[in-house]
Amino acid sequence: MDDYADALPALNAAMDDVEREFERLLIESSTLAFRVAYGVLRQRQDAEDVAQEAFIKAHEHFRRLRQRDSFRSWLVRTTWRLALDRQRADRRRLRRESEHALDAERIVRDPFDKKDVWRIIDALPQKLRLTMTLAAIEGHDVHTVATLLGIPEGTVKSRLFKARELIKESLR
Repeated sequence: MDDYADALPALNAAMDDVEREFERLLIESSTLAFRVAYGVLRQRQDAEDVAQEAFIKAHEHFRRLRQRDSFRSWLVRTTWRLALDRQRADRRRLRRESEHALDAERIVRDPFDKKDVWRIIDALPQKLRLTMTLAAIEGHDVHTVATLLGIPEGTVKSRLFKARELIKESLR
């Protein structure tokens, strides 16, 4: 048992050396990750988020990195992949949102169902009605609706989803 206790200070010192090495490499590479992410995304906030995510992954995997000399290139590849993933996810999200908006616009503009649709929209709970009106009828994007209402974008998305589901159910 004493052998383990004697080994602890050496183990802690080695762990501290690894952490110090990671911090040094991270400081040297911090702007690099942001520049790579920004080069793909062209949005400062998204690039900062992706760079932060890359730093977290780097910290999680640093001890397993065999060649620490190649940390910068590993960080660049990781950041690049994360940025591309974010870009693809954003495109899918925008495509889904525009499809939902087109569906809602089609429903609202259909001359045969207009009165019924407005009656259904008026029957929605106030939060859902306001969100649906701003997004689908007024044509604002999710970010703008979130800003106007002072709520997170995720809340806007969930309210739009719920409102669309309620409208679909009511039209059946």
